[in-house]
Amino acid sequence: MNKKILIVEDDPGIQLSVKDEFESEGYHVLAANDGENGLQMILEKKPDLVILDIMLPGLDGYEVCKRLRKEGNNTPIIMLTVKDKEIDKVLGLEFGADDYVTKPFSLRELLARVKSIFRRIEAHPTEIQIYCIGETEFDFKKYEARKKGQKVEYTPLELQMLQLFVKHKGEVLTRDDFLDLIWGEDNTVVTSRTIDSHIANIRKKLEEDPSNPRFITSIRGVGYKLND
Repeated sequence: MNKKILIVEDDPGIQLSVKDEFESEGYHVLAANDGENGLQMILEKKPDLVILDIMLPGLDGYEVCKRLRKEGNNTPIIMLTVKDKEIDKVLGLEFGADDYVTKPFSLRELLARVKSIFRRIEAHPTEIQIYCIGETEFDFKKYEARKKGQKVEYTPLELQMLQLFVKHKGEVLTRDDFLDLIWGEDNTVVTSRTIDSHIANIRKKLEEDPSNPRFITSIRGVGYKLND
């Protein structure tokens, strides 16, 4: 497997538990105790995925995530939070996180979320590598996007959702379609509100007027459709 995972968590007990569990599954696990060191390790060690606590000394998880995405770093991120408010979870997703797990969590649940993200990345449709929506060109092989020649930062999860739109262009995709086809039928964590949050983020980057979208439209009571 040889996937490299970085956990950024200041609780030594959680760090050790996650390290032991994931190493037993064949992953190579790195650890950082605070946001500053975590950010540096992400840039230097280039992990395949980051498990990032929100409440960290120094830079919090939100800021780490925001800085990475601003620099165009699309390393998949799962956020750990003890907060139950929906707005806290949505905020993490808006900053570019791919998923979240609320403390206390089971190690098997966290492992399932990690495996789900890796499956999404590895299973993207190879028949569609380059695709243009309006003035934005997407390179799904390189996980890059450019609008009017300028690089636009999309998270890996947002690009996975756009790939699904492209593959089903003109068809209406329900929230359950996204949950089943991207997160898997055994998903018990991600909700339909998460889908709406990601769609809103995509529209902000893709549409000239996100409040009156041209490309990704809502079909009331059903879902979303790509019209390009």
